[in-house]
Amino acid sequence: MRRNPITKLAGAAGIAFGVILLAVAGLTLWGSAYIHNDVTSQLAAQKVYFPSAAAFAHPKAGTEITPSMIPSVSQYAGQQLLTGQQAEAYADNFIAVHLREIGAGKTYSQLSAESMTHPANTALAAQVQTVFRGDTLRSMLLNAFGWWKVSQIAYIGSLVLFGLGAVTLTAGSLAFAVSGFDRRDATVSVDGSHETIKAA
Repeated sequence: MRRNPITKLAGAAGIAFGVILLAVAGLTLWGSAYIHNDVTSQLAAQKVYFPSAAAFAHPKAGTEITPSMIPSVSQYAGQQLLTGQQAEAYADNFIAVHLREIGAGKTYSQLSAESMTHPANTALAAQVQTVFRGDTLRSMLLNAFGWWKVSQIAYIGSLVLFGLGAVTLTAGSLAFAVSGFDRRDATVSVDGSHETIKAA
């Protein structure tokens, strides 16, 4: 039994490519799990907690809980900050709100420039330090959120690669198996006689 060389080559290529895709999928899944676990452990080590549910009962502008925090931050009331979604909510909808209130909408660089112009203003200097610390924590939380999203994208990518790898490997295996079958013998009649022609 002779194999069709073209089909055989296509089948072997499909099998090889399928194996490669599955290997990449496995590495991608491992990377996703590693990032996810690392972000969670780093956030857990900071021991940051959202305000209790009671704190959200009476939101008021200028206090710890403002009305703008209700739709985004209140859903995590009393919880420890452990996920990327929580980090984003805490950074953009809790810390950022207070920083705008402390600095009257001015950034750290603007406040710092004013403080350098008025070195005797101790209240302004304290304000600069508070905003700096807030901005630092906020940037750390947003960095954690960014890596959390990378983890999620990698996980989805690994599932797609697993699917493509399985399909490619199956198709390659079938093509390789089919290449081992010869075509049926053909019988033709020439001037009333029969002649059997073997397929090449």
